This record gives sequence, C-alpha cells and structure tokens, in this order.
Amino acid sequence: MATILVVDDDRLMRRSVSIGLQDAGYSTETAGSGEEALAKAREVEPQLVLLDIGLPGMDGLETLRALRQSFDAPTIFVTARRRELDEIVGLELGADDYVTKPFDMDVLLARVRAVLRRSAARGEPGSGDEVSNLVVGDLELDRSAHQVTVGGRTVALTPREFQLLGYLASRAGDVVAIDDILKNVWGTDWIGETQTVYVHVRWLRTKIEEDAARPRRLHTVRGVGYRLTPAGKDSPHVA
Repeated sequence: MATILVVDDDRLMRRSVSIGLQDAGYSTETAGSGEEALAKAREVEPQLVLLDIGLPGMDGLETLRALRQSFDAPTIFVTARRRELDEIVGLELGADDYVTKPFDMDVLLARVRAVLRRSAARGEPGSGDEVSNLVVGDLELDRSAHQVTVGGRTVALTPREFQLLGYLASRAGDVVAIDDILKNVWGTDWIGETQTVYVHVRWLRTKIEEDAARPRRLHTVRGVGYRLTPAGKDSPHVA
C-alpha cells in the first residue's frame, strides 16, 4: 500500500483528497505547509507527494526544492494557478506531473496511478543490455554514475533531463518522434501534455549548448521531433 503525502493549506481540500485516496486503497498523511511537509516526509517517507503550489510561507516550488535534497519520491503539483510558468518551473524542478484545481477525483487517481507505475518501473533492474556509457561528439553520458560532461565540463541535470538526453543519445543521429520520446522517457501510460517534451528540451539546451537559441547538438526537426548529433553537425530541415 503506497503512502501519499497530501500537502495543501486548505483543510477541507486535504480532507477530501485524503478520503478519495484512502477509498482507492492508499494510505495518506497530510500537511498544511511546506515546513510541515518536510517534517512529515522525514517521518513517513511517502511513495508520492501531492503538493500545492500556493502554500503560505514556503511555497510549493521552494518545498519541492527542499524535498529533492533528501527524497526521491515522485511529486504531483496540485494547483489553482493556471499560469504556465508555474507548471513549467515545477516540472523542471523534478515534479512528475501536475493537475489544476478544480479537478475530478477520478482524474487525480489516474495521474497518481500512472506516476506510481512509472516510479516502480524506474526502480526495476534493467535487462543488462543497456549501454552504460554513451558518447556523441564531445558529449558523454555515464548512466552508472548518472553523470554528463560536455567538452569535459560536468553538467548537472534533473532526473528527467538525464533520461531524455540518455534516450536521444542512444539514438544519436536519428530523428526521434515526440510520441517515441513520450513513450520511452515518460512511459506508455503518460496522460499529460506533449508540451512537457518541448519544455524539457528547451531547458536541456540551456545546459548542453553554448547558445541555447542556436543549438549545435540538440536539433529540432519541425513537425517530427528531435535529433542529437555531435556539436556542429547539421542535417536538412533541422533547426
């Protein structure tokens, strides 16, 4: 039985979400602030965190930063804010998904199940035939050490950015469709928006390119997907 930590400053929201999760077979803990969430997470080590962005004091984004320093449990942002920036920043900090208020409990449960399945799958042993080190020009990715270097410079990536770059590097030179990226990086049960791929590519470029506006490694193939090449190597119809 997975334990889910529900973090929201609205007491009625915490209660209703907790009841819905418990009816679906999950164990729940609740917190009304970021500070309380950190203390509760240390106490119960939840398998998933539902985190409101608009918390008083330490907001949801700050709370997620703090949580990421000690825990790797997947996180779903639950927010009344529809501003895209909050959603994008949250995903870049490592949130696995988000839902906006008001939401249907069945929708939230579907997101919870999908994120927990992806988290469990990431923890399963590999088949043993996955290449540990990938080299694309001056870009090197070491899966076993979870490390990326570009031109000898170590680059810090979020877990999702690392997965995305690893998949593109494993198919270096190929044009990889958006649907293939979603299936292989986010999982076959991903039910979010394709926009998340564009966002992660944009942030990845800020870390592996000298000029993210003029990428020399990670190219966009309009209407299709993305192509990772050694720096400077271009191809027709690539931006």
